[in-house]
Amino acid sequence: MTRIKICGITREQNLHAVANSGADAIGLVFYEKSPRHVSVQHAARLMQVVPPFVTVVGLFVNPTADYVRQVLATISLDVLQFHGEESPAFCEQFGKPYLKAIRVKAGVNLVECATEFSGAQGLLLDAFVEGTQGGTGESFDWALIPQNLALPVILSGGLNAGNVAAAIKQVRPYAVDVSSGVEAAKGIKDAAKVAAFIQEVKQIDLQLS
Repeated sequence: MTRIKICGITREQNLHAVANSGADAIGLVFYEKSPRHVSVQHAARLMQVVPPFVTVVGLFVNPTADYVRQVLATISLDVLQFHGEESPAFCEQFGKPYLKAIRVKAGVNLVECATEFSGAQGLLLDAFVEGTQGGTGESFDWALIPQNLALPVILSGGLNAGNVAAAIKQVRPYAVDVSSGVEAAKGIKDAAKVAAFIQEVKQIDLQLS
């Protein structure tokens, strides 16, 4: 079954809606330039209402090690997600499972990326958009993803209820990750869009099983 992560949660009511719809994981963005950024204090409040068995992923972009440790000292994140130019050694120093985001475009060697970040739980594949680090709502050519990568694939970038079934059918990822595709506005999730997205994932999984 394809796992589902809803990223960029900023509000308690959105968190409840996402969890109740059946998402496996939520993402909290610790990157100040993102419109979905949450402070450590606000994230701590959100953590208080996360239900059991929902994985909490903290997203960072080229952070200092001290900042990551500051967040971890306050918030018990399950997984770290690194969206910048972090090295494997940087990602691994915190003793937490981590995902490495790769912005995909022609010429990016994903086989090499999987080898370089062999300690990661998976590669999160997002669209390459010049000047941004993700959350753009842009998709990429899924044909650029080689078959049988050495790491699980978390597919991101421009997914929504209208295209996620086709994406899963073509890529067969371990998980899908959506943010802007289920929003009413940046940082504000739309409960109906979240439910529709998750329903599409579950339906295509049944067809493919």
